[in-house]
Amino acid sequence: MQLDILGYQCKKCQTISYPYRTLCRKCGHDAFDPVPLPKKGKLLTFTQLFTLPGDFEVNDITLGIVELENGVRMTAQLKIDAPKMGMAVQGKVEVVRQAGYDKCRGMVFYPR
Repeated sequence: MQLDILGYQCKKCQTISYPYRTLCRKCGHDAFDPVPLPKKGKLLTFTQLFTLPGDFEVNDITLGIVELENGVRMTAQLKIDAPKMGMAVQGKVEVVRQAGYDKCRGMVFYPR
């Protein structure tokens, strides 16, 4: 089963937002249609976190801001040994955190 991360396309001006907003950032309209976001993009910047909440099962994670092919930007985990700004990346929806039986899924980016 393939999972998608959804963006929200304004019904008035067609601007795509992520995450969900109550009003379109471009025209102020309040009606949206869900649309799947592309999984390819470019890494704009990144940082590594070493102090995580206690329920993380890893010691550190790398987060990046990725500009998707449609111009939408998202913050997501990176599974890249040596990230470089401007590099091409490919996203995949994966479990990013688990607490007991609850699994939180999000986009994880790999080198393309």
